[in-house]
Amino acid sequence: MVKIGITIGDPAGVGPELILKISKHFDLEKAYVIYGESKIMQAVQRELGIYLDLKEIYTIDEVKKPGVYIADLNISETDRPFPSLTSGKVAVAYLGRAAVDAVYGKIHGLLTMPINKFWAKLAGFSFEGQTEFLAQACNVKDYAMLMYSEKIKVVPFTTHIPLKEVPERIKSQEIIRKVKLIVKEFKRLFGIEPSMGVLGLNPHAGEGGTIGEEDVREIAPAVEALKKEGYKVEGPISPDSAFLNKDFDLYLCMYHDQGLIPFKLLAFKEGVNLTLGLPFVRTSPDHGTAYDIAWKGIADETPSLHALKLCERLCL
Repeated sequence: MVKIGITIGDPAGVGPELILKISKHFDLEKAYVIYGESKIMQAVQRELGIYLDLKEIYTIDEVKKPGVYIADLNISETDRPFPSLTSGKVAVAYLGRAAVDAVYGKIHGLLTMPINKFWAKLAGFSFEGQTEFLAQACNVKDYAMLMYSEKIKVVPFTTHIPLKEVPERIKSQEIIRKVKLIVKEFKRLFGIEPSMGVLGLNPHAGEGGTIGEEDVREIAPAVEALKKEGYKVEGPISPDSAFLNKDFDLYLCMYHDQGLIPFKLLAFKEGVNLTLGLPFVRTSPDHGTAYDIAWKGIADETPSLHALKLCERLCL
């Protein structure tokens, strides 16, 4: 029996609402474990008029048959949280609880709802994002954040770091490692060896070193070394025209917005954040907490549903 974990995310955001909305698509032959507060989920159910038969559990070992379960740590002092230190604590605590079960193989896939990094960091979360936290929890050094859709697939080489720190992270050996990881994981998860466009860092991929040296000094040598080993890579490609080339299976982008802006423009509703390199399947919708529309019943569950379905598919 496949067990899918779903974290509540920041409870002041749209996570609890989205869990309820995608629950009507749950597979009757699978078990779903919601990592979150019972009282918060009950309050959201009253707000939305969507009711789930949630079975409370203390440990994942209690899940013996298909159904919907909730693992409650009883952290929140209120059933209607607002963006705060408390909502950050809830988000971090349940991510940690789910990570433990995933690391020990107690769940097969994990769908994480969005957290807010400001409140999470105030609550003691010292990671760039949930991806980095889960990688460390698994003691995984090589991992990647694949933004997945049928239309476009991108991997940001650097993720949630200040733009001024990006150039010093662009190193040939790290690019080679990242490409090899992506190819290995694509073969394992999707059964194909992908072709990959590697974007330059600077405008026009540096124009031979006249607009920054990283493209010539680090990116081009990495691409040439990979091609000699038989990998299907091209680059560095000028970032302003890279996405006009439809021949690549995916794009390796040098920094977050370089890849996420075109990705969200082309595939926002169906876009899924899929972590490569973990010993379990982890997906997440490609958006944030959306505090401004949370708890109003108007959040679009389409990205979360795509994240759920990809997680289920890859767990088979």
